[in-house]
Amino acid sequence: MGAAGSSALARLGLPALPGPRWLGVAALGLAAVALGAVAWRRARPGRRRRLQQVGTVSELWIYPIKSCKGVSVDAAECTALGLRSGHLRDRFWLVIKEDGHMVTGRQEPQLVLVSITYEDDCLILRAPGMDQLVLPTKLLSSNKLHDCRVFGLDIQGRDCGDEAAQWFTSFLKTDAFRLVQFEKNMKARASNEIFPSLDKNYQVAYPDCSPVMILSEASLADLNTRMEKKVKINNFRPNIVVTGCSAFEEISASERD
Repeated sequence: MGAAGSSALARLGLPALPGPRWLGVAALGLAAVALGAVAWRRARPGRRRRLQQVGTVSELWIYPIKSCKGVSVDAAECTALGLRSGHLRDRFWLVIKEDGHMVTGRQEPQLVLVSITYEDDCLILRAPGMDQLVLPTKLLSSNKLHDCRVFGLDIQGRDCGDEAAQWFTSFLKTDAFRLVQFEKNMKARASNEIFPSLDKNYQVAYPDCSPVMILSEASLADLNTRMEKKVKINNFRPNIVVTGCSAFEEISASERD
């Protein structure tokens, strides 16, 4: 969870959690996530709450650019807008058409071939047949702001420059594209405007509908027992991978009270 996650627990008057890379439900609450590797179980009235381990975090992933490959990290801060490690933020970058409409792997499957590494506060992008692109995570405030559309909702993004635009245009070869970056002072999208049935009104940048996605290895194994063609965990692009629990317990743990 990292030092930031531990400090979040402290601010809520909760002790830091022991053990390797656990996620506390309090920190996940700050990240607007209803799932976690440790869940609260309510004791009888008048008794103190106690923590019960329901799993251990085995992997943490940040996906900087929507639909591109992820970056594995050893620790991350849970924020209201998703996981963060330094200036590396989850789904804070987005490929758009020149009219501002989002472009994802649904429209351009080759986006999933773009790999990313994070070095010296820069994203290093690589793709088949392309020279690498070095993209600073801090943009000039003079860069143009774009009005974007993500799943029918308006959101802004700051243009990442002509070099990045030309790189994605040359790689995808189907249209003219721009790359934009979300800034935390911009107005985020409200998840209950995307799915009104959601109980929580999460705030999201460019993810589909929630700041953090969690998946257990057991749930994937259970799914693969019914799949003719096996799928891998990265097919689902989770931020948090949990081990040591039974299938779908990452869901049921969030429902305990």
